[in-house]
Amino acid sequence: MSIVAGIVAGEPSGDLLAARMIQGLIAGDAQARTHGIGGPAMARAGFDAWHPMDALSVFGYVDALKQAPRLVRTYLDVKRRFLGAPPDVFVGVDAPDFNLRLEAQLRQAGIPTVHFVGPSIWAWRYERIHAIRRAVSHMLVLFPFEVELYEKEGVPVTYVGHPLAELIPMHPDRAAARRRLAIDSGRRVLTLMPGSRNSEIRLLAPRFLQAAQRLQQQDPDLLVVVPMVNPERRAQFELLLSHTPLRHVRVLDALPDSPGQGGQTDTHDWPIAWHAMEAADAVLVASGTATLEAALFKRPLVISYVISDWMRRIMAWKSGQQKPYTPWVGLPNILAEEFVVPELLQEAATPEALAEETWKALSDSEYATQVAERFATMHESLSRDTPALAAQAILAVCGRAAV
Repeated sequence: MSIVAGIVAGEPSGDLLAARMIQGLIAGDAQARTHGIGGPAMARAGFDAWHPMDALSVFGYVDALKQAPRLVRTYLDVKRRFLGAPPDVFVGVDAPDFNLRLEAQLRQAGIPTVHFVGPSIWAWRYERIHAIRRAVSHMLVLFPFEVELYEKEGVPVTYVGHPLAELIPMHPDRAAARRRLAIDSGRRVLTLMPGSRNSEIRLLAPRFLQAAQRLQQQDPDLLVVVPMVNPERRAQFELLLSHTPLRHVRVLDALPDSPGQGGQTDTHDWPIAWHAMEAADAVLVASGTATLEAALFKRPLVISYVISDWMRRIMAWKSGQQKPYTPWVGLPNILAEEFVVPELLQEAATPEALAEETWKALSDSEYATQVAERFATMHESLSRDTPALAAQAILAVCGRAAV
């Protein structure tokens, strides 16, 4: 009998991860069926969505409170469905606040549970390991350093690599990316990435724009490219841009209608940010997954992040910590266990400091080469056949062998 897997993914990144995992399951069991909560990439892989992943999308604590009734209704509905018709295995993809709660209920009912993407307990709230141990039959992790952590705590774990390392080319083609974006090949290009959330753009974009103004004083021909995740965030950014104008700036939420030809042919499904990073000489970026993406594109980057004072107090209250356990917040530095690239956070994220560090990334070719070499090694360490490894572990958890 073919495997039936329940899956819940609640973010765009989780949608992509889960879609790749579903492809791996189908490769191991051509009749595999999957259902639960997911997004468009999962749907293209054959997933039956009971609820769209937007049902779990909340941004910050205030939004979580506003959306609490909807979240509770969604939680109760999927729990009822999974308990009423138990799947062979349940896979929670990231979204730990929702999924760990659900996994605990399902595992108690005898349903094997897999959690894909370990919560960052190595940085915040290590005590969550106790909830993980109760809820999770098997953990799938994206980073090699996480294996020892879960093994030490008695949680079965498999390192499956990071799928971004397979999707992003080992040898990026800057010239081809510039043709796609209709950018002159000889021009110096800075990609600004102030985040994908309203609060991130509100707090970071003005600093990034002021830094870019200073950089254009040093290089009057500097082109600033700003990829936006959707038209709403683009409109928000462009309003800020009108108050801090730049001479040469391209704001993008899609490829140009008639991009230049040439280069790799498998880039049509890329998010616009990937094209912008591949085309860049350097990247000024908000802390998050985008920092790892920039590293995999082998670009020198400067990492920044700013949150409001009240949000910082809420985070400290919820976590019981004033700062992360690690001295780094950017994924490239966490993986390297050192400051390969600079991090400018909170009060340190001044336009002057951001401009100074970014100018080094833009203008120091020897430094850029050294950083690219470090990132190439990192890319190799993260590159695994993630869909196949994830599928093998999931099939083993529910007592199936891969075909």
